[in-house]
Amino acid sequence: MQELKDKIKQYGTVLPGNVLKVDAFLNHQVDPELMYHVGQEFAKHFAGRGITKIWTVESSGIAPAVMTGLAMHLPVIFARKHKSLTLNSDMYTADVYSYTKKTTNRISISKKYVDQNDKVLLIDDFLANGQAVEGMMEIADQAGIEVAGAGIVITKTFQPGANELRDKGVEVYSLAKVKSLDNGQVTFDTDD
Repeated sequence: MQELKDKIKQYGTVLPGNVLKVDAFLNHQVDPELMYHVGQEFAKHFAGRGITKIWTVESSGIAPAVMTGLAMHLPVIFARKHKSLTLNSDMYTADVYSYTKKTTNRISISKKYVDQNDKVLLIDDFLANGQAVEGMMEIADQAGIEVAGAGIVITKTFQPGANELRDKGVEVYSLAKVKSLDNGQVTFDTDD
């Protein structure tokens, strides 16, 4: 998706540890027009597959997931990282390690919003090591529901997450595939 790659080139910052900071348009300040186009692209790619819900993990996946839900006319569920007074014990849970925050969070989705006949599309902002998607897949397994695929805004193809998910039979559709962050420069895979 050229529009996304242009934003990454213009506003992305490469930090030590192979971290790509895109908080100017994706995961702090959000560019709603770009996210709308992201949602349309995911909707087009995953159309006609019987998907009933969109899942993501709070908080950075919410914007692209909501726009995908809007484009597909489907509800969006985001796995919560922090328990609140409104969440009870009737939850599906999984532990997810965050590479950028160096912490493990227990994510949860209320059983109330999961139906045995659901087929879910997983959406996330980044895919590096695949922990967030793996956590959502673990919850889907607990619920006994099918995962239709994973829509990823930005995938770091030099890290193992995408290949590990594909090895597990999950279709990974990435809108921008980052091949390298060497010398502070973003290089995209040529098959984009």
